[in-house]
Amino acid sequence: METQRPSADTLRGWAATLLTRAGLAEERAGVVADVLMEGDLLGHDTHGLQLLAPYLDEIAAGRMATRGEPEVVSDAGALALWDGGWLPGPWLVRRAIDAASARAAEHGSATVVIRRSHHIACLAAYLRPVAEAGRLIILASSDPAVASVAPFGGLSPVVTPNPIAAGIPTEGGPILLDVSTSITTNGMTGRLHKQGGRLPHPWVQDAHGRTTDDPAALFTDPPGTILPIGGQDHGHKGFALSLLVEALTAGLGGYGRAEPEKRWGAAVFLQIVDPARAGGQGAFRHQMEALARSCRESRVPEGAPPVRLPGERGLERRRQQLESGVALSPAILDALRGKSAALGVPVPEGLG
Repeated sequence: METQRPSADTLRGWAATLLTRAGLAEERAGVVADVLMEGDLLGHDTHGLQLLAPYLDEIAAGRMATRGEPEVVSDAGALALWDGGWLPGPWLVRRAIDAASARAAEHGSATVVIRRSHHIACLAAYLRPVAEAGRLIILASSDPAVASVAPFGGLSPVVTPNPIAAGIPTEGGPILLDVSTSITTNGMTGRLHKQGGRLPHPWVQDAHGRTTDDPAALFTDPPGTILPIGGQDHGHKGFALSLLVEALTAGLGGYGRAEPEKRWGAAVFLQIVDPARAGGQGAFRHQMEALARSCRESRVPEGAPPVRLPGERGLERRRQQLESGVALSPAILDALRGKSAALGVPVPEGLG
């Protein structure tokens, strides 16, 4: 079936209407829809609108809260801890970005840690506006209720892919990085397993420690695991980074794997740094632009494309899809049509 290309505005509006009909206030539904749409625009289609149907299921089951405010557990000015009470993760993170940005202007940097957030979708989806405004953003998340990645040398799943992301201003376009500390993600392996597909490389190991490209290895009893970055050769590097993410998120939040929580969600670390309060806004951009230029001008093998900085392909894909429509798989559109029928929401014209 040919991939349809509806406009981003059409999809965003459809998603917001579904979320509103499910019980979210209009403003919160709009934020969640915008973050999911941004994930698809940047090309992270396992963490874009593919998540909308599961989010709607979570609302219907009462596992994603639709009302209330985050509880401020502690507040030291430049460092605050919120309890998200399972409120929508994209709405919580966007709100935390606003709070941390304002505080960074006063303190130079500010950190908000959120425990018991619901899932926060694609980390890259939050970065661009902050970096374009001249601030450095660092964002990380883990899910204390899920374990799919084994520690280096082990077979038992202990942590999630534990992504860490950053948005870095330059004199040109921002550098945007969003890296899981495992080779692949739960979203990708789950999608390929449902489709009967294979991974591009042997990125998982079965329950006996044999590497494979078959995601079905993760769904056996006992299950296999996703390999950390570096795989069975250098996976100690990804394993170490995953522990750092656990410390920044669940550790600082004081709520994580030590508790028997089984609800899908997130522990979140967010930090905003204002370069104007350090070496200066212009100096920061100048240094990062010089670094970016050196990377782009690096010699490459004959016939190879030039070096590309993190986020460049995603930003170009975003520009293209805003102009020509968003490429969504038929499976995602089918899921949204099903939710529209269940919630009594009209399917946008041309997508029925």
